[in-house]
Amino acid sequence: MTLDPNTRSALRERLNFYRELGVGPLYRRDAPQAGADDVGERISDDVGLADHESGAIDVQLAEEPSPASPRSHAVTKDREAQLQVILDDIGPDCQRCKLARQGRKQIVFGTGDPYAELMFIGEGPGADEDAQGLPFVGRAGQLLNNMIAAMGLQREQVYIANIVKCRPPGNRTPERDECDTCSPFLMRQVQVIRPKVIVALGATAAKNLLGVNDSMASLRGHLYDFSPPRRLTDTEEPFSCKLAVTYHPAFLLRDPRQKKEAWKDLQMVMRHLGLSPVQRNSEPTTA
Repeated sequence: MTLDPNTRSALRERLNFYRELGVGPLYRRDAPQAGADDVGERISDDVGLADHESGAIDVQLAEEPSPASPRSHAVTKDREAQLQVILDDIGPDCQRCKLARQGRKQIVFGTGDPYAELMFIGEGPGADEDAQGLPFVGRAGQLLNNMIAAMGLQREQVYIANIVKCRPPGNRTPERDECDTCSPFLMRQVQVIRPKVIVALGATAAKNLLGVNDSMASLRGHLYDFSPPRRLTDTEEPFSCKLAVTYHPAFLLRDPRQKKEAWKDLQMVMRHLGLSPVQRNSEPTTA
C-alpha cells in the first residue's frame, strides 16, 4: 500500500513516539484483504504479552475507537451550554484568588468533547496556555497529544482541564488556597462531562483530586473511585468514575526515562475503557 506524504509523516511521528515510550521492537503486518485502508500498526512492549514460542511480543490495539455516536444538536448544545454557564459564573476577569493579581492574562477553562469518556486534569496553565486561553498547548501539550494518540484517541475525543485556571507566576506549583478556590468550578465541569475515567497528570493534580498527600510511586498503578463533592443545589444523580494517576507531560520532558512508566498507566486506563491491547500469535515480519 502506497501512503501519501502526510500520512507517511504522521505514521513516522507516531512510531518515533512509541520508541520514546520504550515500546519496541516495532513490526509491520500485511495489509488486510478486500481493500481495507487501515494502517493498524503492531506494537510490542514488555508487559508480559509474549509469544510463547518465539519470545517476541506482538501487540496491536484492539480496535480504533469509532467516532462518537451521532448526537442530536440540541443534546450536544445542552451540555455545551452547561459548561458555558460555569465559565460565565467564573467571569472573564475572576478576582477570587491572588493569581488574578500576579500576571495572568486570561482564564484557561478547559477544552474538548463535552461527552468525553476520558478526562485529563493537569496542574495549571503555563505561558503558552495563558497566551492562547487553552490548556496543554505548549511543549507539554504536544507530548500529551502524542500520549492520547498512542491510546488510539484524538485530542478532540477527550476533555482537558487543570486544577487551577490561571497561570501561577513563573509556573510555580499552585498553592492550597488557589486550588481550593478553583476546585468547585472544576468539580462542576466533571459533573457535566461525566467521564468514565479521569487521569490526574502529576502530583499536584493527584493530591488535590484524591485529597491525599502521598508520593507518585504510591499513587500510581491504581484505579481509584472518584466522586465530585455534592452541593446543596445539585439536582443531578450522584456521579462517580474511576481516577488514575500518571506523570505530568512536563515532567516526562525533563525525564524521558519515565515515559515507559507513563505508558503503563495509560494502558491500565485503556483496559478499563475497553481499549486493551490484544496478543497476536502469528509470527511478525520485522520492519
